[in-house]
Amino acid sequence: MLYHYYMKITVKLLLAAFLTAGFIPGALAQVTVVKTDGQKIYLDTTELNRNVSVGDTFKIITGQEKLTNPKTGKDLGFLYHYSPEGKIIEVQPMYAVGQLPQKGDYAVGQEAVINTPAQTATVSLQTTTSGETAGTEPQKALVSNRKIKTYPVIAREVISAVKADLNALPGQEIAVADTKGNLVLYTEENNALRQIAEYKLSGGKQFLSLSAADVTGQGKAQLFAAVYSSKDSRISTLIFDVTDNEFKEINSIPYFAKELGCGNDKKIYVQKPFTSGVKAGDIRELSYKNGRFSAGKKVTSSRGNWLTGLNYFPVENNNNFIYTTSNGRLRLRLDNGKYVDSPALFATAPNRVKYKQEIISFYPSVQAYDSNGRAVLAAVQNEAEFGILSESFGSYKSGKIHFLTYENGVLDVRETVDLNGFLYDTNCTDLGILAPQVVSGGQTVLTEIYR
Repeated sequence: MLYHYYMKITVKLLLAAFLTAGFIPGALAQVTVVKTDGQKIYLDTTELNRNVSVGDTFKIITGQEKLTNPKTGKDLGFLYHYSPEGKIIEVQPMYAVGQLPQKGDYAVGQEAVINTPAQTATVSLQTTTSGETAGTEPQKALVSNRKIKTYPVIAREVISAVKADLNALPGQEIAVADTKGNLVLYTEENNALRQIAEYKLSGGKQFLSLSAADVTGQGKAQLFAAVYSSKDSRISTLIFDVTDNEFKEINSIPYFAKELGCGNDKKIYVQKPFTSGVKAGDIRELSYKNGRFSAGKKVTSSRGNWLTGLNYFPVENNNNFIYTTSNGRLRLRLDNGKYVDSPALFATAPNRVKYKQEIISFYPSVQAYDSNGRAVLAAVQNEAEFGILSESFGSYKSGKIHFLTYENGVLDVRETVDLNGFLYDTNCTDLGILAPQVVSGGQTVLTEIYR
């Protein structure tokens, strides 16, 4: 097991041993050159979801080459070539001006990367009532010193992963679902992950999310896999039991399922898909009785949101509903009818499927837990590659997890862990947040960020 302590906002997870040297680091924000004037370079910053400041450094991408293992033919990603490093000397609302140390042969349309130093950031937070802005208050996001564990690299592009007692054996196992429809179970032995079971979806189906909890009361967790079938445009959840190192499908329900909460508070919730257009239905708690899984009574309205991008957030002794809005803000609904918004960081989800003529977006996960009596959110932000959003997988290059708290009417970003890969989904473990980072070459680094 590898344990690391980080005092910087950017987390480098010992990926150098596994990844190509040409992988663009997560701390770099990609932009487009829109004008050149000698040593001055004008950069379009409208696609960025972070601030650019005078003094930031930048490089122009001058070329790239594909790396392939000549023996195996395996794609190892790209090696990028850069100009000499320049500095940002002017920042305007929609563009920034950088200056290179010397004039070069650069052209409009080339891509560049801006490196924002890892430092204390300032964000603007809004408290609103009935959709009206009540004012903004700048807060400071602190550097993260959370303990982090990384697992060996998995040669799969993992959509979702859970860690739970799934096999009725001592210890916990890790189950992952990948983009090719594979469900794989690992056990951790001698600092390595050993595969002990595998299940393959039939054609035309893909995984959306994994969850695990002991719903039956049998002393081990059941595995809940939300699945989309493109053949009949259906979303359902397959329920698995693991016995003798084998996945056994014990049931399926015509609902989308996702675990909410952490530790002993974790429960499985479901919602009816496609109740209105491509929107999801009301939230219900999954129940188990007389050997059957079913949806219980309505818990609350989802307001059309899918369970991936929402959670229950304990505030003032009440479980309040929090969800990702289409403009990228986390919105906390309070019992008094008011709501509180976060910065607009979160509505960038790589996990999307086509339903009829529409695109269904599953926003990155929001985990909620209570740390020493103080409620904390762990929410995913992904950064698009080349500033372009795609209708399918693979259009993201990096991600981060923001830790937020609610205090004195403000939803405050307190810490940010910057990752080398992007995230489709996260889940809670007994100790923290399990984040499967998809990195260069379609590999995944499982990361557990302790609460």
